[in-house]
Amino acid sequence: MRRTALTLVIIGALNWLLVGLFQWDLVAALFGGDAHRVSSGLSRIIYTLVGLAGLYCIALLFRDDDRARAR
Repeated sequence: MRRTALTLVIIGALNWLLVGLFQWDLVAALFGGDAHRVSSGLSRIIYTLVGLAGLYCIALLFRDDDRARAR
């Protein structure tokens, strides 16, 4: 369940990264809706930071859970 939730969070964060960098919403493009979003500069920075955090979290998918259990 944790890996599934983490995978969904990463997908969402990567979508926000695309919105932040290119003003393009992949989820809306795939499932219907307005794929092009106009955002303010500050919101684009926040979207980009969330997306970069999602990229960082990809490593957590492959991390060995034994270290977490040992604590």
